[in-house]
Amino acid sequence: MPLSPSTTRELLAKLGHEPKRFLGQNFLVDGNIVRKSIELAGVKPGDTVVEIGPGLGTLTAALLAAGAAVWAIEKDRNLHSHLTETLAGQHPQLHLMEGDAVWHPLAGLPAGRAATAKIVANLPYASATPWLDEILSGPLPACLVLMLQQEAAQRYAAQPGTKLFGAISIFLQSAYEIAPGHKVAASCFFPQPDIESCLFNLVRRPQPFVFAREIKVIIRACFQQRRKQIGSLLRGKLPTEAAAAWLALLAQAGFDFKARPEVIPAALWQKMRV
Repeated sequence: MPLSPSTTRELLAKLGHEPKRFLGQNFLVDGNIVRKSIELAGVKPGDTVVEIGPGLGTLTAALLAAGAAVWAIEKDRNLHSHLTETLAGQHPQLHLMEGDAVWHPLAGLPAGRAATAKIVANLPYASATPWLDEILSGPLPACLVLMLQQEAAQRYAAQPGTKLFGAISIFLQSAYEIAPGHKVAASCFFPQPDIESCLFNLVRRPQPFVFAREIKVIIRACFQQRRKQIGSLLRGKLPTEAAAAWLALLAQAGFDFKARPEVIPAALWQKMRV
């Protein structure tokens, strides 16, 4: 069972731990959200689950109780020590790592096992996109259930022609389908955040597309000057022949060299070559 707000406060005081806002330390205190996270990820006995930011271990304990082998990474040294003392020694199926998830996006899980793994992550706003960008470089896990700020979820799900549509929208939607998620009230956390949150639910596409790193660099650069025309944006970023070939593909789809990056759908970005 999740800790209540009062017991969470008491435990944090016992640990001498002050929640760190920059690490997104808003601890889950609602059992329904714990159950919903596990339900959306379809966790069953024998599954391999990667957890980002286990915190006090509420979701971790529930994942272990569901029969999953859990690979978890916690950046905060104090909380990592707490989890080591309370959970890791009792559960050999828990593989706990101290570190930054951006540098270890799979929490130490061998890359060869990623394709069948599921991810359950409580992502702080500052590291959500860099971490997700690493995941989208492959190998791709089967599904992801991400606790996100609503603002981040809206950017990831944004459609072409909107102001929120950007490079991360393209990379994510090329690899994953966005499945129904779940709104999460501020009262589900201690301390309560000032923003709206949600469980963002991603299921790997039958034929996912993973962008080459050099193409991702070019796409990001285009969206950093999103009000410029695509023809001028490509100068110096792609070899002349490659740029001409891709612009010809855009023209066939009804977009000329004056188009802005935000109106070009992901399927056309996937055709860019160097």
